[in-house]
Amino acid sequence: MMSQPASIQPAKRPLRPATPAPAEAKRAVLSGTFGSALEWFDFAVYGAMAATVFPVVFFNDLSPAMGLLASFATFGVGFFARPLGGILFGHLGDRVGRRKILLTTFILMGVASMVIGLLPAYSAVGFIAPVALVLMRFIQGVALGGEATGAQLMTMEHAPADRRAFYGALMAMGSPISQVMANLLLAVLSGVLSKEDFLSWGWRLPFLLSILLVAVGIYIRLKVEETPVFKKGLEEIGAESTNPAMVIRTHGVTILRLMLAYAPIIVTFYIVSVFGISYLTTHGYAQSETFTIIMISNFLSVIAIWWGGRLADVYGRRKILMIGSFFTLIAAVIFFQVVDLHSFPLTLAVVAFALVSAQFGNAGQGALFAEAFPTHMRYTGSALALTGGNLVFAAPAPFLASWLMSISGGSTLSITITWVVIIAAALVNMLLMGDGSTLEGNKQRFGRYEPAPRTAEELDASPAVRAGSAVN
Repeated sequence: MMSQPASIQPAKRPLRPATPAPAEAKRAVLSGTFGSALEWFDFAVYGAMAATVFPVVFFNDLSPAMGLLASFATFGVGFFARPLGGILFGHLGDRVGRRKILLTTFILMGVASMVIGLLPAYSAVGFIAPVALVLMRFIQGVALGGEATGAQLMTMEHAPADRRAFYGALMAMGSPISQVMANLLLAVLSGVLSKEDFLSWGWRLPFLLSILLVAVGIYIRLKVEETPVFKKGLEEIGAESTNPAMVIRTHGVTILRLMLAYAPIIVTFYIVSVFGISYLTTHGYAQSETFTIIMISNFLSVIAIWWGGRLADVYGRRKILMIGSFFTLIAAVIFFQVVDLHSFPLTLAVVAFALVSAQFGNAGQGALFAEAFPTHMRYTGSALALTGGNLVFAAPAPFLASWLMSISGGSTLSITITWVVIIAAALVNMLLMGDGSTLEGNKQRFGRYEPAPRTAEELDASPAVRAGSAVN
């Protein structure tokens, strides 16, 4: 009996595609990852400073508890600004292209961060200091609102079709990489400087370093061309008169569902990485120990994003996001109970588990969001979903956690319950969602094995035929 020809057998989808990526795609990955790391580095440093330094430097006329709340409120300003950046730069990115907008957002973030590093303390100039801090934080948020989505789209639209989730996940690496960089630097500074020196000038150094990173980043981004998907969609863009209001009107439900789907990732990340720093440093851990825990955990989560991106191209973006979200649910239940044991190894383990789970799921976000919208609405729609989710779920997380703990006499039970309810609602939402189309508008096919091709075009493009040709 003759065996079935290899050309019509289901093809096993490789976890690591062997086809080489174009040089332009590699440049886009380098540019996007570097830019994302810089943007998130500045955000990460601000989050750490909001939990430790800013209450003393900019809000020292308030009680410690109120100073912390005020500091976390300025942290939230950046998230409130992000939808504005998403709307503004998303619309421009859909009209004039991704490349020009990303250069603009990159420069904005670098300048705002450098100014923060130069701000005088409240004791020197009074209320002008916290007002200027809020303004710079607002500019940071506007810049990141355009950058976060733009970098993902620039990279994915350059990427080979069979690894778009992986390339999008590489952009998500900017967040944990920046956390590693920021917390490593802060751990060193807080370890070698006295508390007085760190509060006086040591905290400023990470912000001032931004100007060097910006110079290198601009050079890299100038080498990247506009994406082929955007160029191909220019006729569609010209024929369709779009604006943010139209995107909301036609894809409003999709935006809301994507916002909720992303909630477990960002709530977990900001409770652990921002509020968690304050909680650990006030519950028996030195600043250097806390920064070390966050740093190691984020380093491990980089690996989780890498593999999450690989698997999202095979099994689907939504499935990977759901798996990561499920494990953040477990982390939410046990997080404070483990931390309260005051064991450095156990605390490191639970923080790492929470952040690794979140970032594994985060690997599916970029492609899931991008594939939910047509080319002429993609930047705006993705940015609205991403920044909207951060506004609703991430911005209030450190402030709300601090407030819930303060009104409950130091108990963390109410934080845990809120955390769990949000994740559970998001999981139900994702169960009812479907996967989007490809960036070209074709039907997605996920699974370890691809269906046997039937048409001549599918036969020519199938992995089984390509593998057979390579053997011959």
